[in-house]
Amino acid sequence: MGPPKLSESYLNFDNVLRAIKQTGAQAVHPGYGFLSENHKFAALMEQNRITWVGPPSTAMAAMGDKIESKKLATTARVNVIPGRLLSVPDIEAALGMAKEIGYPVMIKAAAGGGGKGMRVAYTDAEARDNFRMAKQEAASVFGDDRVLVEKYVERPRHVEIQVMADAHGNALYLNERECSVQRRNQKVLEEAPSPFLDAELRRAMGEQAVSLAKAVGYRSAGTVEFLVDAHRKFYFLEMNTRLQVEHPITEYTTGLDLVEIMISVAAGERLPLTQSEVPLKGWAMEARVYAEDPYRNFLPSIGQLVQYKEPSHEDGNVRVDGGVYEGSEITINYDPLLAKLIAYGATRQEAIQRLARALDSYVIRGVNHNVAFLRATLEQPKYKSGDINTAFIPEHYPEGFHGHPLTPQQRRELLATAAVMHFIRAERAAQVEGQLASYVFPEQVPLVLSQGGRDETLWVSFDQDEAMFLVEPAQDQQDTRAVRVGVRDWQVDSPVFDADFDGRNAVLQLVSRTAHTVRLQHVGTIYEFTVRTPAEADLSRYMPPPREVDRSKRLLSPMPGRVISVAVRAGDKVVAGQELVTVEAMKMQNLLRAEKDALVKRVCVTQGADVAVDGLLIEFE
Repeated sequence: MGPPKLSESYLNFDNVLRAIKQTGAQAVHPGYGFLSENHKFAALMEQNRITWVGPPSTAMAAMGDKIESKKLATTARVNVIPGRLLSVPDIEAALGMAKEIGYPVMIKAAAGGGGKGMRVAYTDAEARDNFRMAKQEAASVFGDDRVLVEKYVERPRHVEIQVMADAHGNALYLNERECSVQRRNQKVLEEAPSPFLDAELRRAMGEQAVSLAKAVGYRSAGTVEFLVDAHRKFYFLEMNTRLQVEHPITEYTTGLDLVEIMISVAAGERLPLTQSEVPLKGWAMEARVYAEDPYRNFLPSIGQLVQYKEPSHEDGNVRVDGGVYEGSEITINYDPLLAKLIAYGATRQEAIQRLARALDSYVIRGVNHNVAFLRATLEQPKYKSGDINTAFIPEHYPEGFHGHPLTPQQRRELLATAAVMHFIRAERAAQVEGQLASYVFPEQVPLVLSQGGRDETLWVSFDQDEAMFLVEPAQDQQDTRAVRVGVRDWQVDSPVFDADFDGRNAVLQLVSRTAHTVRLQHVGTIYEFTVRTPAEADLSRYMPPPREVDRSKRLLSPMPGRVISVAVRAGDKVVAGQELVTVEAMKMQNLLRAEKDALVKRVCVTQGADVAVDGLLIEFE
């Protein structure tokens, strides 16, 4: 479509129209990104007599504008969030509106969607910064910098209603999706149905969604999004005039192919069912697999996928909608979404179990990703019980995400597995034809393992009768209980394997293995174990400690990206909290501030420059 810059490629009307004419396409499905909610592009398709597999451009214009959509929602008697239905011209007007409504407020792009151009402010100072950044993001992503201010409903659930309408006046709702687990106002985990809704609330929300669709003359698939508070009161948030990223979970729970219905509706056909015929069966969950680092506040990650293997989905209960493959290059130019992982079960618990196992089997190497966070979240008691809201992530990870915390039993099992992996490697090396021909591998091998700075001596042997490895701690260890480890169906070239621990099964990954280290992935988190012989462990105390690099006088980029602005020059005195540099990557802007008072010695980047993660931005005296 053109160069990486969106305005010159995927947001460029002429380039897309040229591609349509070159291919002879008769219809265009908008997907769920780029121009999918651009009413001007939809109108261009209509003018060129190209079938738009989506709603009319007039409906898109009305619903795509958050101000106009709320006016229409009010007219259609749909519950709306308190706020003034007009664009905010400048920061002073935004501050005045915020004081009128009362903090906290949401500052959001009027033409936005997908969580882009949305910022929450609790104070005037935050409102000033967030107003400017919301406008910049809105202009960059949507080509429209208008923003509005409305009341921010704290700790609500984010529940959306899937609607479908045809050109014959028929419209219905296909139940709901719960999308409350979010970071930066973007969904991370979704499920259908919602564990919070009952039949009465589902019907009330669905009827309001259909009322809005009919009021705007809607056609095709669309989603009406609501915020639901703890008292089951719901408020209209926005309408997405397109297919949603999370549409597969509705397909699982209704048995309907939404894209097929969109195409048939675009061809002039009627909806294939009535409201009373809409089914709701089982439970489905979707995990969005992002190229980002959950250990660094979910900052984007780039690089090459040196290893990529999706979990098995042959039984039909697991689905992977992926856009990448092994060898793909992940860049700063587009959204960090790698794939959508969907699991289905007869019950919510069964869906969670299948999603967890699929995440455990997902192999991604070369870029940082959020599988560890997704997998750990499925273990959270409140998530398991369905007690979730849009503040779930900050409430459960107030100090940031640090991986899955091992229980003492899990740590013993992983130590034993690391010892077994090392044992297998050493035994195979000893038995390679033509090497160590006279060497007899001992039946029991002593190894010293270290994880978290603590050395433990373990004895590893193999029980031929039970086909299990026996890992016994030395008698001088605090815990002398043995662990029996069974490794089933493990191929040497596959990082994924099933491990049995005295009856408990776990899907593990062997991330890497060297002469002295074994890295295992368990519940998404990677744990590194140092494995040495007793003699090697004894000599290791003579190794010098690694040198620490002083970074206190340097500002480093927390993520790969492009420098949007530089607010200081060499020689400037800055104070703690002062704006220094803004870096953008994958449609997200990150404002970097001074951590303390300092004197700028050298500015190492200019506006428009690309920087790597930990790239040097500014040096201080």
